[in-house]
Amino acid sequence: MTSFFHMAARFSRSLVTVRLTLAALAAMAAGPLAAQEIIAHRGASGERPEHTLAAYELAIDQGADWIEPDLVVTKDAVLIARHDTDLSQTTDVGSREEFADRRRGKTIAGELVNGWFAEDFTLAEIRTLRAKERLAGMRPANARFDGLYSVPTFAEVLKLVRAKEAETGRRIGVMPELKHPTYLLQDGFDTVQLVLNDLAGAGYSKDDAHVAIQSFDIAPLKRLDAMSDFMLVQLVGPQGGPQDEPGTDFSAMIQPAGLAEVASYADVLAPEMTLLFTTEGAPTGLVEEAHDAGLKVFAWTLRKENAFLPPILKRGTSENGTGDVLGMVSILKAHGVDGIFTDDPGLAVSARKELAR
Repeated sequence: MTSFFHMAARFSRSLVTVRLTLAALAAMAAGPLAAQEIIAHRGASGERPEHTLAAYELAIDQGADWIEPDLVVTKDAVLIARHDTDLSQTTDVGSREEFADRRRGKTIAGELVNGWFAEDFTLAEIRTLRAKERLAGMRPANARFDGLYSVPTFAEVLKLVRAKEAETGRRIGVMPELKHPTYLLQDGFDTVQLVLNDLAGAGYSKDDAHVAIQSFDIAPLKRLDAMSDFMLVQLVGPQGGPQDEPGTDFSAMIQPAGLAEVASYADVLAPEMTLLFTTEGAPTGLVEEAHDAGLKVFAWTLRKENAFLPPILKRGTSENGTGDVLGMVSILKAHGVDGIFTDDPGLAVSARKELAR
């Protein structure tokens, strides 16, 4: 998932403030709004290296409703939690001499990527790697944890969730994203079946309300719709389209006819946040149209750093300084967003509590 409000620098501070404030007040005046679901994007990845058991456990301890592992696959067909199939940015693989000859180029999602790919490594080899912070320049405090954590399997993530449920007495949602499922299927890896196998192995029934599965691609979600009753989440971005349907653009999928089609196989539309507001800060109407189609809306991705927030919510001059998370949560709440993917679940949960008061 990409950063939020790429076009923020073009906003007019005063105009956006007026529009968003008036819209928020109008929405709140209309009546009480349900609390948003807080989805820990790659765990508490604003405070720990992403997709580590430490990041997931911290997110759970901070009160997140869901944790969100991205899933790729090893050479021996084991699902692991990584942001992408390329391991370069999130592990120390690039410094490991024994794996130097594994570096190669692959075309993924239409782009040539040079790196080390999970599907070229066995799980035993993955076990020797150590996780590192992907955004070290933005989050130097996280980089202090580099080398401490291993790369977890999806089965281990589920085991952690079950242990934390027993410890806390509350249910914790698991919302995996299948990364590049069409590309991996072409290489012989059926991640749809693998994710169902791991969930069944952890004791989840096929209609468990605390499981949701995401994809940017369409065919995997349609398969899952036929194979289970899990909540299904169609991800959409501001550009491009699903890799398994080259003739389809995300821009068409968020029009009324496209939303009706999405609702025929999915339960949730998950748009990047720039799709919810115009460059002037006014709502685009997407949330309301998705709701009219019978879809919930989970927006991605809220990050605390000024670099990822619109001008009205920046605080101070440092790009990696903490901005106004409460303000962003309140705006999203006012516009009816049902769930928020966030790197900072502790701050989002606190904001939700503050708004409830």
